[in-house]
Amino acid sequence: MSDLLVVFIGLAVIAYIFFVLATARIAIKNGLSGPLWFLFSIVLPPLAFLLVLFQKKSDTGKSEEFTYFESTIIDLTQPFIDLAHTSRGLLGVNLSYVLEGLTYFGVVGLLAIFFNDFIGLNDVDAGWMVGLLTGGITIAMLLLGATVDWIGLRKSLLIALSLMLIGRILLTVSPSLGIPGFGNSSHIIAMFGILGVVLGYGIYQPACYAGVKQLTNKNTAAMGYAMLYALMNLGGFLPAIISPPLRKAYGITGVFWVYVALTFVGIMVVLFIITNKAMVKAVNQVRKENGNEDEKDEKDEMAEMTTKEKMKFYLKNFPLRDLRFLFFIFILIPVQTLFAHNWLTLPQYTSRAFDGFVSDNFEFFVNLNPILIFILTPMVTALTSKRDTYTMMIIGTAVMASPTFILVMGPSIYTLMGYLVLMTIGEAMWQPRFLQWVAEIAPKNMTGIYMGIGQFPWFLTKIITSLYSGWFLMNYCPSDALPATMNTEMMWLIYGFIAIITPISLFFAKSWMQKGFKTKHADS
Repeated sequence: MSDLLVVFIGLAVIAYIFFVLATARIAIKNGLSGPLWFLFSIVLPPLAFLLVLFQKKSDTGKSEEFTYFESTIIDLTQPFIDLAHTSRGLLGVNLSYVLEGLTYFGVVGLLAIFFNDFIGLNDVDAGWMVGLLTGGITIAMLLLGATVDWIGLRKSLLIALSLMLIGRILLTVSPSLGIPGFGNSSHIIAMFGILGVVLGYGIYQPACYAGVKQLTNKNTAAMGYAMLYALMNLGGFLPAIISPPLRKAYGITGVFWVYVALTFVGIMVVLFIITNKAMVKAVNQVRKENGNEDEKDEKDEMAEMTTKEKMKFYLKNFPLRDLRFLFFIFILIPVQTLFAHNWLTLPQYTSRAFDGFVSDNFEFFVNLNPILIFILTPMVTALTSKRDTYTMMIIGTAVMASPTFILVMGPSIYTLMGYLVLMTIGEAMWQPRFLQWVAEIAPKNMTGIYMGIGQFPWFLTKIITSLYSGWFLMNYCPSDALPATMNTEMMWLIYGFIAIITPISLFFAKSWMQKGFKTKHADS
């Protein structure tokens, strides 16, 4: 029931925000009083939206200059308008990303139980299998991220999804094709299934971000990356709706077969929506909107390179040779530990350190971050897309790290909600901007490898955090202790000191970083 509660709250908040912002924007564009209609929509959002649609434009000759409030509403909503008019190719990438996000997170959420119940592994070995999948994907992105740079977006997506389709079929049929037990035939078949997903996803995610770079213009790029990040989190949220009824009716393998079908649907999306014709039209449209016809010449020049020349170009522009790039991506590890604590610490903290509602419904609080990200990321991006990237990284990581100290006040629903909301706002401020920055500083035809390397510290974060999180839980939030005897305040104080290293380091390194800090590859 708690999962459905998150669903209903999330959908209600999305609808509420839409009605309020849409009402205010329409009123402003029609020369009506934006603040009054905004206040009206806050109280009665659907009614205000319907009424403003039938209002005639004002003939009072209102000045075309907007007030600060009106400019804020326009700035907040304009990126959504711009993105709504983007190409069929980008629509296909976003639709594919939602389907794949739903499938990936849906499988991961059941994978340990699947290995327990169907492959016959114990908890430790099942955990290693989940780690093999999640960690393997990060390594695969590092090694295979360049695929999109070599063969293009559409082919990369088709190969990636085909590999994942084969992998998920093998994973699903493994219990019926072999003998259960560690190292036995069912386990080996399941591991080959994991390998297919690892290889496919290692190609898939860098390709999607390369696609956003290719299919957005200077006005829609920030929102394009933000929406892709938001859709990933939406994918992490949707299994809460789909999985429980399917699992109860058909079991875990039945759920897996549904995810196999969704992977096939994803292939169809690429085949019939991201067509070659749609890609050519979208790329030409972006060039026209950017007023940058030189990209065509650069592409032709790269196409004429020999394999040896391409290798020299790759080595010359390889990101690991740039000390500033290395510092920038690895200094994010401390604040990224808070991501890992969402599943390594937060479930145990909310179920052990609380009594009553929070403890009984801890899944609600654990699953709140993805839906908040889906709601907040586009809004935060709309308000901050014109701000300096490095400054936003400092502010965003500071906003994300600082609320950890709220939990030092002790476990209560108010400190918990304050932490979750403020941490999510901080995440929405910096994470999409970081991904956009990595994609945009990449030389042409190297976006995929840059995205793969940019994700490598996240792999290290998951490994590093998992090494100590269990010890902290055993000592500060043990399962066999009463909430009153726990010392969760010290645990979160230490975690706060770890996370705050990132914004402090970025701040003190600002002058050095900005001497050679790139915002576009063309600027380098």
